[in-house]
Amino acid sequence: MNPNTKFNERVAILATLDPASVAASTVVSGWVSMANFHSIAALIQTGVLGASATIDAKLRQATDSSGTGAKDITGKAITQIVKATGDNKQAMIEVRGEDLDVNNGFTYVALSVTVGTAASIFNAALIGNNARFLPASALNQAAVAQLV
Repeated sequence: MNPNTKFNERVAILATLDPASVAASTVVSGWVSMANFHSIAALIQTGVLGASATIDAKLRQATDSSGTGAKDITGKAITQIVKATGDNKQAMIEVRGEDLDVNNGFTYVALSVTVGTAASIFNAALIGNNARFLPASALNQAAVAQLV
């Protein structure tokens, strides 16, 4: 690693589930390609969870950007976050290219978050790490407004 390389030259915000109160349901980020990064991390942040609410999150893989053939990535799910201990917590899931079923053409990743029982506040982001080509910031999603 070159210590002169800026953080935003190595890392990009690829997809987000923006902060919101989400009813009991499953929401899925956009599908992002692993082609430009050595790894992708999902950062999940809870706010206040509803009464008896739960949050589950996992990474899924697909063969294209529309989610064709989507299936879970083995071992890439968090332990369920529950209301009793889950307000204002963070969790992270990381995936590397070799974790995908590349032999069958799976090269895209998305984050799936399921809110159970009651509406809860959370947000999440898929972050591309160690870009194969610099600067990674060139691959930020369109919603990224500033890099300082």
